[in-house]
Amino acid sequence: MTTPADASRAPRPAGSSQRSTSPVLDVVIPVYNEEADLAPCVRRLHAYLSDALPYPFRITVADNASTDGTLAIAHALAAELPGVRVRHVDEKGRGRALNTAWSASDAQVLAYMDVDLSTDLAALLPLVAPLISGHSDLAIGSRLARGARVVRGPKREFISRCYNLILRGALAARFTDAQCGFKAVRADVARRLLPLVEDTGWFFDTELLVLAQRAGLRIHEVPVDWVDDPNSSVDIVATATADLKGVARMVRGCTRGTLPIGQIRAQLGRHPIAVTEPGVPPTLARQLVRFAAIGVGSTLAYLVLYVLLRTGAGAQPANLIALLVTAVANTAANRRFTFGVRGVKGAGRHQFDGLVVFGLGLALTSGALALLHSAGEPGRFAELAVLVLANLAATVLRFLLFRNWVFRKNR
Repeated sequence: MTTPADASRAPRPAGSSQRSTSPVLDVVIPVYNEEADLAPCVRRLHAYLSDALPYPFRITVADNASTDGTLAIAHALAAELPGVRVRHVDEKGRGRALNTAWSASDAQVLAYMDVDLSTDLAALLPLVAPLISGHSDLAIGSRLARGARVVRGPKREFISRCYNLILRGALAARFTDAQCGFKAVRADVARRLLPLVEDTGWFFDTELLVLAQRAGLRIHEVPVDWVDDPNSSVDIVATATADLKGVARMVRGCTRGTLPIGQIRAQLGRHPIAVTEPGVPPTLARQLVRFAAIGVGSTLAYLVLYVLLRTGAGAQPANLIALLVTAVANTAANRRFTFGVRGVKGAGRHQFDGLVVFGLGLALTSGALALLHSAGEPGRFAELAVLVLANLAATVLRFLLFRNWVFRKNR
């Protein structure tokens, strides 16, 4: 049963487009037996959107099988306030209510928030702005992100953090807060993802986020101010149990390959960054290829120099000179081709840092030689074999230090 208010009646502040007949933003409030909180919530949200949002909007009250006066209050609000509508679902389940309301909406951006308004409404515009602009695909309010301010009891804090740690460990989730009742998604993305979401309860939005992340979609996080509702009717034990079952189901799906992640990635996923500027590799894989090619050339040059110098010098001096010459050339080549740094600015510092890395490599190779000679006088082939192995270890160390220290962009 649906009682929609005409979307064209939604407030349009000065400067907004008058040509759109559908709302830009549809904020869904899923409710079950919330007759005490519903009217204050909707009125406060409606007043805020009327004053702050420069786009047509709609508020949808998604009632999922309430048995008190919630549905009647929702209809009264729809009759009173322009841009408010009601959608009734005969079965319980927050996920089911959200899926139903979002699937039927004609708005460009779909959001939802809890009826208790625990999250400060000042975070709503930062939440939806990246979706309206097309910069991001989904957005979530986070109580665990840096900058968030949260007031809640230690029990809920502990459960929330444990749950998000489980998600990171079991499903490799990169978002910080799956449970905050303050999320938004672009409608075109929702149309592709919603048919894949199986959960109809509290795990609904976690499942949506995991699918989105694995499909390569961009998830924007907004740190929020959040105050716990002490009168919340959520059954923590039952909800936690259902969430853990949902995590186990998704782990099985990911392991068995039954989730159509590849199809969604092909349809909605963001393509790799196309960098055409010479010497600017966009991916770790390309950096590794270029670093390996330079490393092979450096190693060959090092071995040639070592053999030539070894005829007139000892093993340690020959190793020192050969490694020093090739290290300077290696740093210069990786600076330009592997990490895309050009120009003379910072070149001296890069070479100095490169010499520090060289010192570590020298310690590895010299230590390997010293260990070899401590057991007797080895042959030339044994020396070269040990040096190759030591240089492989030094090469791995060099790449890590180059990438995360010497040529790190934000140093």
